[in-house]
Formats: sequence, C-alpha cells, structure tokens
Amino acid sequence: MRFVHAADIHLDSPRGGLDRESDAPVDEIQQAPRRALENLVQLCLDERVDFLLIAGDLYDGDWKDFRTGLFFIDQMRRLQAADIPVFLIAGNHDAANRMTRTLTLPTNITLFPAKDSDTVRLESLQVAIHGQSFARAAVLDDLSAKYPAKVSGWFNIGLLHTCGTSTEHERYAPCTPEGLQRRGYDYWALGHVHKRQSLHETGSAPIHFPGNLQGRHIRETGAKGCLLVTVDDRGTVTPEFRPLDVFRWEMCTVDAGGADRADDVVQQFADRLRSDLDAADGRPLAVRVDLRGACRAHQQLAAEPQRWAAELQSAAGLVGGGRVWIEKIVRHTSLPTDVDLESLDGPMGELAAMIRDLQADEAQLAALIASIPELATLQSRLPGELTEGVDPLRLTDPAWVRGQLNDVREYLAHRLLTG
Repeated sequence: MRFVHAADIHLDSPRGGLDRESDAPVDEIQQAPRRALENLVQLCLDERVDFLLIAGDLYDGDWKDFRTGLFFIDQMRRLQAADIPVFLIAGNHDAANRMTRTLTLPTNITLFPAKDSDTVRLESLQVAIHGQSFARAAVLDDLSAKYPAKVSGWFNIGLLHTCGTSTEHERYAPCTPEGLQRRGYDYWALGHVHKRQSLHETGSAPIHFPGNLQGRHIRETGAKGCLLVTVDDRGTVTPEFRPLDVFRWEMCTVDAGGADRADDVVQQFADRLRSDLDAADGRPLAVRVDLRGACRAHQQLAAEPQRWAAELQSAAGLVGGGRVWIEKIVRHTSLPTDVDLESLDGPMGELAAMIRDLQADEAQLAALIASIPELATLQSRLPGELTEGVDPLRLTDPAWVRGQLNDVREYLAHRLLTG
C-alpha cells in the first residue's frame, strides 16, 4: 500500500507586502501554491497511490472569490478520474467558522466533520482513517483524546491538523506524542508545522509533519513538498520526502571573516549562490543575503552600503541568469579587533572616542536624540513597512540608535580617511 501525506497548501494566500518591492517576482510567488498543488496531484497519478491525505490548511482563510475553490476542485477531478480518493481535514486557516464560501466537492473527496471525530474504512485495503476538522481557528482542546478506537487487525491512520508541540506556531490542539501513541494507531498524519519533522521513536507508531507544500516567505526556507508513504505486508512504514515546490526561499549566509576587500565578499556570495542554485534543481530562488564576520572589508561595506548592495545584486544576476531575486541584504560584519580607530591621531580618533562614549552613556545618547526634533518628525512620517516587521526603524529609541552608531562610525571614517 502507498499513500501521500501532504498539508498546509495555503492556496491563494495573500501577497504579504510583495507589491511594495519593485523588483519582486510577485506573480510567480503568488501562483506558486497552485503550481505546487498541480505537482502534488501529478505525483499521486505517476506513483499510482492508493489515496491522498491532506492534514489541514488547504486554504489560507475565506476565498476572495470562487476561483480558489474551483481550482482545487479541478485538480481533485484529475484524481477522481484515476479512482484515487482524497481524505481532508480543515485546519486553523480553513476552519468551519472561517470559511463562508463552499462548493460541492467531487465524490472522491471525504472532508471529515468538525463537530466530532469520525472513521472512514477502506475495505479493500483494510485501512481505517480517523480524523476531525477544526471547527474554529483556535482549537484549544485535545481533539485526539476523543478519536475513535483503532480497528483491530487493520492499518489505522490518525489525521489531525497539529500536535501542539511546536514553539514556532500557535499551540492549537494541545495533545502530546505520548497521547497520540496511546490511541494505538499505526501512523499519524499531522500538519500546521511548516517545517518537515518526525516524532517517531523506535518501537512506536510514526508521527509525521510533512511541512508545507510551498514556501511563501523567507521564514519558510529550503525544499518543500510531501511524504510518499509505503506500507509493506508486515506493516512497516517507510516515508519518503518528495519536493514539490516551484519557487524556493533561501537564507544565504556569507562568512566574510578575514576578507580584506568588499570585492572579496561579493565573490564569496557568488560562490555560495552557485551552490544554492545547484541544490534547487533549476527552481528560481528568493534569497536573503546575510553578511557576517570580522573583516577589513567591513569599512567599505559600511561606508558605501548602496554601492555594495548593487554589486551583490549584479552578482546574483550574473550567477543566476534571472533565476534569483534578492529579497533583502542584512549585514552583521565588524572590523577586526586589531583595527583601533581610537588610536589614530586627529579627528578620526576623536570621532571614534566620542561614539564609544555615546554608546556607553544612556543619558547622553537620549539627550542627543532629544536635541534633534527632526528625528521624531521623520519617525512619525515613515510608512508602516519601515516601522514594522523585520529590522524596523526606531529613530527616537536610544537602544536602536546605539546599534546604528557602529555604521555611523565606519561611514564617517571612510569619509575622513579617504578625503
């Protein structure tokens, strides 16, 4: 017997502010969940699986219009034509109280109810599938505790949106792996957690999160897809990850430690990007570049950030041939400890010492900010995308300003030392 376990497809999820990025491949990213679903269906057809499990969050909330539902139904009809049944539960994003639009589902689809758990029996395979949908976006009860008893002598599958063990996601349905094991099932198909992982221990039934089908932003990096599960005649379960994503997100961390020139850092980035592209098997990439390490190149990088950002963009274009979009560049470089600007004579040494004193004196730093009323005015006029989310601007916050003073020092040092 073979089946596919997928979850968290998030069809037609919002663009997440991508429209504000002038060079972002918005349409390609927006359509990626649909293309990944097409790949999922094709995998089921190619592998001639016995059935497909979708462990919640097929949608991302209520549809803007019926086209989202129609697309899903069209894909399921491809499976219906091949006599492949689909077993589906609603997760927190497509819970019963969040979805107001509905369409009649093809006859090969079983959507488990939200009021109580239920069991579907596949007589020809001697498989019992137990499941329950989320009734609300936030389910705080342990649904698994009331799942049906296992069917003796059959292969029993528990279909549940989440186990509530992740620290990175809301702790819905707060069950435990031990609680799931007590049900006596042979396989637990979970969802909600977008990073692929297993809670399987030797001698116990496997508990799997396949991860989401398609990464949607930089917090969902790496290969995404589903599990193709094989069960042999002795009941041994063998899951195999199959990547189905069509657009991949990567964090490209460049160790610039020891680099003497900014050009060296750009070359290191190009080398790392080639490796990421090879691993992506031809998929386009969205990349966040993270430059790290103590290096003499830090002074150039900090003094001319726009120029070196453009150099990194250019390198991405040359290496990627149009397949790479740089989502963001962040820099955590610093000067080596053997470079002491304060030891220099004249204005440079005085400037470095003054910045050091400002960083160490909270009251002095706060007084400096208060003496520049334009900072508060500018802060109040900044758009939301600059004051919220990752690395927000906080022009009147002494802690934020203290963190910027290192860059201020390098910028002014470059101006002073190069004339």
